[in-house]
Amino acid sequence: MRASLLQIDVNETESVDSRRVRVAALVREQAGADLVVLPELWTTGAFAYEGFGAEAEPLEGPTYEVMAKAASDAGVWLHAGSIPERDPEGPLYNTSLVFSPSGELAGAYRKIHRFGFDKGEAVLMGAGAELVTVRLPETTLGLATCYDLRFPELFRGLVDAGAETLVLAAGWPERRRSHWTLLAQARAVENQAYVLACGTAGTHAGVPQAGHSIVVDPWGEVLAEAGSGEEVLTVEFDPARVGVTREQFPALKDRVLGLETPRR
Repeated sequence: MRASLLQIDVNETESVDSRRVRVAALVREQAGADLVVLPELWTTGAFAYEGFGAEAEPLEGPTYEVMAKAASDAGVWLHAGSIPERDPEGPLYNTSLVFSPSGELAGAYRKIHRFGFDKGEAVLMGAGAELVTVRLPETTLGLATCYDLRFPELFRGLVDAGAETLVLAAGWPERRRSHWTLLAQARAVENQAYVLACGTAGTHAGVPQAGHSIVVDPWGEVLAEAGSGEEVLTVEFDPARVGVTREQFPALKDRVLGLETPRR
């Protein structure tokens, strides 16, 4: 498979509408890839909490429409990152969208672990409750978002649901970049799965972003890593290595403790 991770610079001087148009053009440029991945809350900036309410949109809102069209035009599977979703019957959610090459919605994941402790996302947004996987012809994706990376039980649940490639959209801060790399490799090793982790560049509400989007193989080897600025990180990987790794080193079969989590 060929995957392209689009590490978007969220510049506060660029309007959300302009960014949507620009990012859609970047997605179209990836025609020929199998999978394209965008970062978390790239329309607003993951730390720009004060704008969440104003920029929140329904699931099938403007970002949905633009990204569905871009996926169809490029003929790619598109993890369109996440948006601040406004549920008409509930709170805001940090929701990731995945589109098929025909532009159909293939999966939507509401972030389970909200960051901020007693402020920001943790108090402004509701928590998702379901694990989400998306079946591609070559592999099954398991969806996660940013702060989720710190909770290994979520990824165990995704593996139990059939995930072979763990895709993470993030807006990870520069000051904790060492954690980003360490945890991405740990999730790959312990689950014997690929990890495709796409972050943002730029500065959100005064918080410099880590960038350094990363692709890790099932043995924990880094296949590709971006720098700190806006960048398209493209890598080719063999999904069959997941099965080979799990057969040659069957650690997952020795699990004793399990996790029961609602899933779909």
